[in-house]
Amino acid sequence: MSETNWNYSEKVKEHFFNPKNVLKVSEEEYNADGVGENGSPVCGDLMRIYIKVKDNKIYDLKWKTFGCASAIGSTSMLSEMVTANKGMTLEEAMEIKPDDIIKELGGLPANKIHCSVLGDKALRAAIKNYYRNSNQTEKITVEKESRIVCECLNVSEDEIKMEVLEGVKDFDTLQKRTKIATACGKCEPEAREILDKYVKQYFKTDIYTGE
Repeated sequence: MSETNWNYSEKVKEHFFNPKNVLKVSEEEYNADGVGENGSPVCGDLMRIYIKVKDNKIYDLKWKTFGCASAIGSTSMLSEMVTANKGMTLEEAMEIKPDDIIKELGGLPANKIHCSVLGDKALRAAIKNYYRNSNQTEKITVEKESRIVCECLNVSEDEIKMEVLEGVKDFDTLQKRTKIATACGKCEPEAREILDKYVKQYFKTDIYTGE
């Protein structure tokens, strides 16, 4: 398929065809201070991020992936965001969200948003790995747990959101994938409302811009 048929912004195309900060040496030679990995069961993408840290800043970041144009473009952009101006602090980098990356890229096709969550999750995993390697485990914060929607099956609002990010748009599919509302069923109205909210947010147009 030619690039002219792709529903991608020029920035995404640039980062896909000319990805920045890809790891081009062996992991042993790069000798990262922290390494993080994340994968998507839907698209089969696998992301690894390697960081080097000095004075609490990420001064270098490399990555490699088995992924699509969105995953490659998103992580290439992420690598530039993190290392710009001599590097983000670890605390700043921990706060990066998919919407931040999508905005920098000028949008992503709605059905490819899930690819943008690979990089930020792998980055947070790399930072936590760095904290463990440098005996700073007290800095590893427990990420805030999402509100539970289905008490019977322990399905959270974040899980519903992630299913939408991975392309789920109808309740039947959500239920098959998460088993939500298959026990007592009391949570179904709220689950449907939450699903509808995120579908409208991420799929209101063919291109999601992070707004």
